[in-house]
Amino acid sequence: MERQKKVSESRTEQTYLIMNRHINGYGRLFGGQLMEWIDELAGVVAKRHSECEITTACVDQLNFKTAAYLNDMVVLIGRITYTGRTSMEVRVDTYAESLKGQRRLINTAYLVEVAIDQEGNALEVPGLIRETAEQEMEWEGGRRRYQLRKQRKKEGY
Repeated sequence: MERQKKVSESRTEQTYLIMNRHINGYGRLFGGQLMEWIDELAGVVAKRHSECEITTACVDQLNFKTAAYLNDMVVLIGRITYTGRTSMEVRVDTYAESLKGQRRLINTAYLVEVAIDQEGNALEVPGLIRETAEQEMEWEGGRRRYQLRKQRKKEGY
């Protein structure tokens, strides 16, 4: 039987405080800084799921919805949404959190991570056990995105 893991086994949450070094000339969080945090978190999620070293193969979507500002707390939550033979799609949602704990979504990203060995060769990853209707919907969305990525690759996109 194929190895399988639950979404909850690799779900990861990380919180940052936006400081002066993280903001641009407009007083907002640098998009590049957020991209770095998203990539790091997706890597942790993928390593936990695959129990292997990983590499980022693709940032499929990165949608900035609204800004975050100096002294905001930024919360990133990552989870596996889809698995192929050697790849994993990771969704990272980013929120700005108020002092009272209220969160507003500021970014959603999908990244593709590949499990690798010491020489950089791709390794098989565990399948994904979906336990909720939301996880099943994410799986179907991930499957469609996987097919679109394959089609784009054929077209040289």
